[in-house]
Amino acid sequence: MKKSVFLYRHSRASENPEILRFPGFRLALATAGLAGMAFEYLSNLRGTTLVTLLILGLATGCDRLPGKPTPEERWRPATEVTDLSQLYALNCAGCHGADGRLGAARPLNDPLYLALVSDATLRTMIAQGVPGTAAPALALQVGGPLTDKQIDILVKGMRSRWGKAENFNNVAFPPYSLQDASAKGSAPGDSQRGAVVYQTYCAQCHGKDGTGGPKGASVINPAYLALVSDQALRTAVIVGRSDLGMPDWRANISGQPMSLREISDVVAWLASHRQAASIASKSK
Repeated sequence: MKKSVFLYRHSRASENPEILRFPGFRLALATAGLAGMAFEYLSNLRGTTLVTLLILGLATGCDRLPGKPTPEERWRPATEVTDLSQLYALNCAGCHGADGRLGAARPLNDPLYLALVSDATLRTMIAQGVPGTAAPALALQVGGPLTDKQIDILVKGMRSRWGKAENFNNVAFPPYSLQDASAKGSAPGDSQRGAVVYQTYCAQCHGKDGTGGPKGASVINPAYLALVSDQALRTAVIVGRSDLGMPDWRANISGQPMSLREISDVVAWLASHRQAASIASKSK
C-alpha cells in the first residue's frame, strides 16, 4: 500500500537534521502549505530562509485567518467614526429619540423645524450646547467627544435624512430667535399681553391656567420651565411638537396664524412663571 502524503513528506524532512532543529518548523510547514509551497523544496532550505518564509506566509495568509474582524468591524477611535447612524445613536438619541422623535427633548426628525433653523444654529447648539438647559456641549474643543467633521456629518445627515425644505418654499417663517425678531422690528414680548394670547391659542389644549388640559400637559410647571430656555419655549410655539400632536404657529386656530408679536408675548408669559417660581422658592 502506498505511503500517505504526510508520511512521505515527513520521511523526507527527517533526512535534514537542520530543519528538525528549527523550533518553528511545524508552523513553517503549515504556513508553507497555506502559501501553496512544495514540502520537498522547504526541506532543503536553511533555518534563516525558513524564518523569512514564515514571515511572508503569515503576512499573506493573515487575512484569511478565522475570527479576524472585517475592516468595518475593527475598533476605531471615537473621533474617526463617520457613520451618521452611529454618531446620532451615541450622541443624540438619548434625548431626541432613537429615530429623532418621541424623546425628552425636541424632535429632530421634523422637517418644519429643520426648515426653520439654519445650519449655523444647529452647529452651534451641537458644539456648544444650550446654556440653561440639559443640552451638553459636544465639540472636542470644549471637552466633548465630537470633531468639527463629525458635527458637520450630523448637521448634513439630519437634513438629508429628515429635512424636506422643498415643502416650505412658500412659507414665511417667523424669526427663529428673539434677537432675530427684534432685528425685524418686533418689540420684546409682554407677559400681560401674552396671557391673552395664551387664552386664545393655547388654553384649549393646556388648560385655562396652563396647568394641563385634555390634550396637553402643564406648560407652567416649575420643573419643566427649569429645564427649558426661553428659546426652547419660542421654538415650541413656532414649530409645535409634531411627534406629540402639538400644532405649529399656523394651526392653533384654522386660518388665523399667530403674529410675530403674539409669539413673543406668549413666550414672555410662559417665562414669567419660571421667574415667579424662582422668587417663591427663594422666599421660603
